[in-house]
Amino acid sequence: MAKLGFTGIGVSNLKKSSDFYQKILDLEEKGTYENVEIDLQDDSNFHIDEIVLGEKGSDENLLILMNWPDEERSYDGLNVKIVFAVDDAKITMDLIRNNGGTVDREALPHYTIEGGLVGLARDFDNNVIEIVQWPKEN
Repeated sequence: MAKLGFTGIGVSNLKKSSDFYQKILDLEEKGTYENVEIDLQDDSNFHIDEIVLGEKGSDENLLILMNWPDEERSYDGLNVKIVFAVDDAKITMDLIRNNGGTVDREALPHYTIEGGLVGLARDFDNNVIEIVQWPKEN
């Protein structure tokens, strides 16, 4: 049995993106790694900087923000979606908007989650952030 432990996304500005995700999801910084050398099988290598974020008190389900400082990379967020389950989707959507993100769809009922809410937004690099509020138990 496998479970997803980490999700990594490329971002153009580590500090700005870290602040954004910490503010909207109440995540904390778990670690910062600068100039990490990655050796490839063909004897080439590259360097990467990372900030690891996660839920306070937990080392599971971490979000890794990645930046390649020595390379010209396109951080356009195409083909990326990060899904977060939250207690209050409407408040989270307001936090996204108030911290510089873009809201594409407010947190509204959705046919895929009866009794829940789904919202769509984007971060500074156009990565899609899906916010899910599961139905409240009675």
